[in-house]
Amino acid sequence: METLLLPFSPRFIVLTTCAVVTALLLAIGVFDHNPKIWNVVMVPLLIFGALTLLGIRDLVQKNHAVLRNYPISAHVRFLLEEIRPEMRQYFFESEKDGMPFSRDTRAVVYQRAKAVLDKRPFGTQEDVYREGYEWMHHSVAPKPRADEKFRITIGGPDCTKPYSASVFNISAMSFGALSPNAVRALNAGARKGGFAHDTGEGGVSPYHREMGGDIIWEIGSGYFGCRNRDGTFNPDEFARVAGEDQIKMVELKISQGAKPGHGGVLPAAKVSEEISKIRGVPLGEDCISPAYHKAFSTPLQMMEFIAKMRQLSGGKPAGFKMCIGHPWEFLAICKAMKESGLYPDFIVVDGNEGGTGAAPLEFMDHLGMPMREGVNFVHNALVGINARDRIKIGASGKIATAFDMARAMAIGADWCNSARGFMFALGCIQSLSCHTDRCPTGVTSQDPIRNRALYVPDKIERVYNYHHSTLHALTELLAAAGLEHTQELRPIHFSQRSSTTEVCSFAELYPALRPGELLEGTQDRRFRDAWAMARADSFQPAS
Repeated sequence: METLLLPFSPRFIVLTTCAVVTALLLAIGVFDHNPKIWNVVMVPLLIFGALTLLGIRDLVQKNHAVLRNYPISAHVRFLLEEIRPEMRQYFFESEKDGMPFSRDTRAVVYQRAKAVLDKRPFGTQEDVYREGYEWMHHSVAPKPRADEKFRITIGGPDCTKPYSASVFNISAMSFGALSPNAVRALNAGARKGGFAHDTGEGGVSPYHREMGGDIIWEIGSGYFGCRNRDGTFNPDEFARVAGEDQIKMVELKISQGAKPGHGGVLPAAKVSEEISKIRGVPLGEDCISPAYHKAFSTPLQMMEFIAKMRQLSGGKPAGFKMCIGHPWEFLAICKAMKESGLYPDFIVVDGNEGGTGAAPLEFMDHLGMPMREGVNFVHNALVGINARDRIKIGASGKIATAFDMARAMAIGADWCNSARGFMFALGCIQSLSCHTDRCPTGVTSQDPIRNRALYVPDKIERVYNYHHSTLHALTELLAAAGLEHTQELRPIHFSQRSSTTEVCSFAELYPALRPGELLEGTQDRRFRDAWAMARADSFQPAS
C-alpha cells in the first residue's frame, strides 16, 4: 500500500503532478477534434513534458541522492546554492563583512579608482572595543602633507643599476591567470603612475611589453621564458630577456602565499600557441611548474643563483619572494648570505592571506606564515645579521588601503605590493570565479568575448587613480602622525586591542632584535632554537 501511495508523497508530488498534467494535455490534443487545440496546449505540453523527463532522469541517475529522493524539486536547492554567494554579497553582508575583502574595502578601492568621493559619514562602523581592533597614533603636532610620491632605492652594493621604486606596486599576477586586456591596463597604468608591475611566474608577455611600464620579472620553478626544453634554467635566454630596458628588477619566486610548497600544472589542452611561445613550453604538452627549484638545492647555491641573476641581467636588482614556512630555513638563507658574502638586493615577503590564484583549501587556509609575522621575522633576521641596510623588504598579502601599507611598513617593510587591490581597480567584483574562466568582468578570463568587456583606456585611468589616491591617503596618515616619510614608521606608531580593557603597542607585539644579535648569540625564543638548527649548506635542520 505504501508503494502505491509513494507517487503522492511530498517527495514525489512534483513529478507526479508534471506527469499527470502532461498526460492530460496530450489526451486533450489527441481526442479534441478542434484543429486549433494544439496551438493552445503545445507550449504547456512541452514544458510539463520536459519536466517529467527531467524527473524520470533524476530517479534513475546515481550521482545525486537528493535528486533520486526529490526529483525535479531538488533542482531548486542546486539553483539556490549556485546563487548563494551573490545573495550574500548583495543582500546580507554588512559593510564590514565579506571575505577575503569586506564590502567597505572594495568600495573604497572602486571610489578611488573612479576618482569619486571616498569619504564616509557619521562615524566608524568598526567596533573599536573588539579584540584585535588596531589603530595608528596621531600627533598633536602634525606635519604638512608631503608632496613627494614616496620612492625608495632598491639595490645593494653589488647592484650597478639600482631602481627607484614607488612604495606601492602591482603584485605578481601572470598572463594566463589575467586576461590580455587586464595585463595591458595594469602595465599602462603603472607607466602613467611611475610604479612597477610584477609579471608573475608566467613570463613577460607581449601585453606587458606593448604598454612600456616598468616590469619586475618573476622567475618561478618552471623558469618560464628562460628555460630549456627539459624545464631547466637557460642562462642565455634569461640574459636576453632580462637585459631589456623595460625590466627593472628580477625576482626569484621560492613560494607564494596562496599555496606555498605547491606546484602547478597547466593542462595540455590549455597550452595555446600564444602561451607556448611566451612560456617557452612545448605546444600540446602539460605545462608543469614544480614545487621545487632544479637550479639549486641548498641555501648557498640559492645565493649563488641570485647573484648569477643579477650578473646576467646586467647588474639590475635581484631578489626573491617567499612565504615564510620553517623559520630555520630562512635563517639558513641568512647564514648562507654571511658565509658566501652574496646578498639579494630585496626580499618580497608573501603572506598566507595573499593569493589571486586557485589553491587547495588546506593550503589556502592553514599553510604558511601570515604576512605581518613574516615581514617582521625577515626584518629582524636581517637586523640580527647586520644586513638590513643593504636589503630592501617588500610586503605582499591582502594590502588594499593606505592603513594596510602603513601597518606593514611599521613592522619592517620598505614597500608594499597589491594584487587584488589592483584587480578591484580594474573592475573585479570578488565573484570568486577566477579559476573557472567565467570571470564576469573579464579580468581573469581568457575568453575573448568576456575579456573584451574590459575596456583598456578606461581601466588605465582607474589603475592610475587607485595608485595615486592611495598614496595621497598615505601622505595624509603620515602627516597626521607627525611623520614625513614611510621610512619613519615604527611599531610604536600602532596599537592593537588585546581585550576590551587592554591595549598593546606593536612594539610589544613585534619586539625588535639588536643589530648583530643573531651573530652574537640571541636568547630571543623566536630565533634562538631556529638559528641553532639553521645550516648554510642545507635546508634541512641540524640534528
